[in-house]
Amino acid sequence: MTVLTDRDVRIPGADGRWEVVRLHEPRAWTEHPAPFRSRVAFAAAHVVADPLGENVPGAPAVVDWDATLGFRRHLFRYGFGVAEAMDTAQRNMGLDWPAVQELVRRSAHQAEELGARIASGAGTDHRDRLATPADVREAYLEQVGFVESTGSQVIVMASRQLAAVAAGPDDYLAVYDAVLGQVREPVILHWLGEMFDPQLRGYWGSTDVAAATATFLDLVAAHADKVDGVKVSLLSADHETGLRAALPDGVRLYTGDDFNYPQLIRGDGTHHSDALLGAFAAVAPAASAALAALDAGDLAAYDAEMAPTLPLSRHVFEAPTWHYKTGIAFLSWLCGHQPGFTMVGGLQSARSVVHLGRLLALANDARLLPDPDLAAHRLGVWLEGAGVRP
Repeated sequence: MTVLTDRDVRIPGADGRWEVVRLHEPRAWTEHPAPFRSRVAFAAAHVVADPLGENVPGAPAVVDWDATLGFRRHLFRYGFGVAEAMDTAQRNMGLDWPAVQELVRRSAHQAEELGARIASGAGTDHRDRLATPADVREAYLEQVGFVESTGSQVIVMASRQLAAVAAGPDDYLAVYDAVLGQVREPVILHWLGEMFDPQLRGYWGSTDVAAATATFLDLVAAHADKVDGVKVSLLSADHETGLRAALPDGVRLYTGDDFNYPQLIRGDGTHHSDALLGAFAAVAPAASAALAALDAGDLAAYDAEMAPTLPLSRHVFEAPTWHYKTGIAFLSWLCGHQPGFTMVGGLQSARSVVHLGRLLALANDARLLPDPDLAAHRLGVWLEGAGVRP
């Protein structure tokens, strides 16, 4: 017989059994408001839905701006720049263009006030009918111009519309040549793999990753002065290590590998990756402690701080990977960063009871529950509402 205490919580399993999790005492994480010296680190942040908004599938997004900006201040306090209006914020999955514009304006203004770094996604998702690569080019230029007008750095996001109309690598190069020829400051190029968005299959003109990489490198080499770095989200550590070694001098590799980021950021002694990760929105205090240790040259402490975050990240990003945003928002709610667990587009339904319950156990293992009692209470309320009782 299992003896339960007030520090225990039950989480459901797929087999109908319940696991007892003993809650750890909260850890007092050290804030780190200054940027890190040894790595550039962005956390891709989610948006908090207004619980009274009509945030159903297909409806315009209604955002809780106070909670959304509050979460960004949480990330800034731990040394991270914010990667804004990216796929973590539900681009192409509920966050429409008017909401994107308001989000980038507000977030860029806050970052300027706080002296923090921000980079924001510019894509082509505000236009419905793009029939040619030239149409895609013009759509890109509109969004790039908007992001630049806010003072934010630009992240040139992968475009579903370009993937749909491009006939081959030359169409990609022509569109990106035009965009990079007109940006005012160096940008981050984003290569998002099909595991994050199936509509991006064959990006850069080929489903063969080696061929696509060759095209991508040709583009970067031709515009190295306009490329601060590349953000690669293919979930392949081997591909990333090869790509970063082939980049021109001065061009960063911002890892987007939520499965292998500790080793990629640590580096191999010759090259390392910087970071632009949705996972860092979930594990910010622990990742901050790890990066501070890296700044101090303490690799053992870096490894020890990062290691407990990886099982949590791999669970959040498990297949179907594109639904990882649901876990990010659920953890934010469990940790008290937002008042409720609702998402724009109704995306709170995208993960199962079992998946979300497991998040509490993994966050507890990583000492990432600032108020374990609140987290346990909220999980219990949510499970009961879902019709699940031990």
